[in-house]
Amino acid sequence: MDFLLSPEAAQWGLAGLFLSAFLAATLLPGGSEAVLFALIRYHPEQAAAAFVLATLGNTAGGMLTYWMARVLPEPKDDSPKRHRHLDLARHWGAPVLILAWAPIIGDALCAAAGWLRLPVLPSVLWMALGKAARYGVIIVGAGLI
Repeated sequence: MDFLLSPEAAQWGLAGLFLSAFLAATLLPGGSEAVLFALIRYHPEQAAAAFVLATLGNTAGGMLTYWMARVLPEPKDDSPKRHRHLDLARHWGAPVLILAWAPIIGDALCAAAGWLRLPVLPSVLWMALGKAARYGVIIVGAGLI
């Protein structure tokens, strides 16, 4: 148990948090919220670094999904089958990616944004804003702010 409180554990924890956040934002299952919560409970002095790394890792994972979908052939508008995530992304554009943090729909929205070729810079900014807000709520919930 003493190892968890050591500075070495904090550094490994930050690296693990980044990786966990990255993988959780791809199509792979997983959640980084528990990793963030545990890290900042054992190492509250790392809260700012953990917030930044979790946000960056999760945004990078979302953008990986965006880029994977972007290489697919462009969607045809004459398709009789409609998809809710595509309709949301078409209607709202990049701001819909503020919901990229949400379970289940978040990955689909990132993929829809890439497939529809929404602009990269607004997409990454809106995505990061939503993901940062979620991690901020977790840190506040942990009682650190």
